[in-house]
Amino acid sequence: MNKQQFQAKPHYDILDGLRGVAALLVIVYHVFECFDWTPVPHGYLAVDFFFVLSGFVIGYAYDSRWHEGLTVGGFFKRRLIRLHPMVIAGAIIGAVCFFMQGSMRWDGTHVSVGWVMVSMLLGMLMLPLYPGAPADVRGNGELFPLNGPSWSLFFEYVGNILYALLLRRLSTRWLAAVSAVSGAGLAAIALHDGYLGVGWSMVDGGLWTGLVRMLFPYTVGMLMARVFNPVKVKHAFWICSVVILLVGCLPLTFGELLPWQNGLYDALCVILVFPCLVWLGASQLCVGAVTHRVSHFLGELSYPLYAVHYPLMYLFYAHIGFDGNLVPISKMADVWPVALLLPLACILLAWLCWRFYDTRLRRYLARVTG
Repeated sequence: MNKQQFQAKPHYDILDGLRGVAALLVIVYHVFECFDWTPVPHGYLAVDFFFVLSGFVIGYAYDSRWHEGLTVGGFFKRRLIRLHPMVIAGAIIGAVCFFMQGSMRWDGTHVSVGWVMVSMLLGMLMLPLYPGAPADVRGNGELFPLNGPSWSLFFEYVGNILYALLLRRLSTRWLAAVSAVSGAGLAAIALHDGYLGVGWSMVDGGLWTGLVRMLFPYTVGMLMARVFNPVKVKHAFWICSVVILLVGCLPLTFGELLPWQNGLYDALCVILVFPCLVWLGASQLCVGAVTHRVSHFLGELSYPLYAVHYPLMYLFYAHIGFDGNLVPISKMADVWPVALLLPLACILLAWLCWRFYDTRLRRYLARVTG
C-alpha cells in the first residue's frame, strides 16, 4: 500500500511551530552552558517537550494506519526517511567542525584522523559510544561526541521501535499504566539527580535514565493522541511559546534551590506542563496568516536546527578556550559578539540543510522506495 492510500489527516502547524520555539531555546542554552550564568538555565527541558510532541504526533499519524495496511517495515522506512538524512548530515558537519577546531579533546590531546572517521561513521549509523572509547573524540563521555544532541535522536529511534513492536498494541488502559510507571521513574530520577539533564552519556547509568526520560513523555503523548478532544482556545501558539520560554528562563538554579527542589521543578514541567502545552497547541487548527507563516517557518527549520546546530558550538568552545579543569578561559564579556551571531549562524546552516539537502533527499528516497 502506498502513501496515497492512507487517509489524510489535518496537519498540526502549531505543534511544528512550537517544536521550532523549543529548538531555539536549546540553541541559547548550548551557547551559555559553559559559563557561570545563562538566561535559560532549564533549556535542556526542551528535549522532554520534543518527546511529548513526538509521541503525540506518532500516535495521531500512525495509530489508524495499521488497520489500513501499514506494516512494521513500512513504518520504519517512513521514519528513517524522515529522520536519518539529518542524522548523517549532523555527523558529517560535526567531523568537519572538529577538524576545523584542531582535532583536540577537552584536555588538549590530539585525536587522529582515523578515530574521528570512526566516530563519524558510528554517528551516521546511530551507534552510541561508551565512556573512554577511543572514538570518544571529545573525551567527554558522550554517546555521540561529534554531535552531542544525537543522543535524543537515538532515543527517538528507540521510541519508534517500541511503538511499532509493542506500544501500539497496548490497550489505552495498559498504555496509561506504562506512562504512569515511567512517570514515577522520571520523577525519581529528577529528585535523585536534582535535574533531568540526563541521557547524553552512559556514565552513571545514563543509558537507562535516558530511556526513562524518553519513555514517559513519549507514552503520555501517545496516550493523549488516543483520547484527544480539542478545547476552544485562541492564540494557542503564542501562549504556548511564551510558556516554553518561561520554563527555560525561570531562575531556578542549583545556587538558589536545593537539588531536589530543582528536580521537582523539572519533573512537574515534564509531567504536567508539557502535556498541557501539546494539548493546547493541538486544539488550535485555524490560525491567522501571520501565525501560520511563523509556525510553518519554525516548524520546517525545527528538526534541521536541532540536528546540526551543535557542531558550531564546538567552534565556539574552541574560540573560548578551556583550562585543564575545563573552566572557560574567556568570559562572556569577551566573546558576546560571537555569542550573538552564533544562533543566526545555526539558523542559516539549518536553512541551507533543509532547503538544499533534507527535503530533496527525502523526496528522492520516498520516490525510489515506493
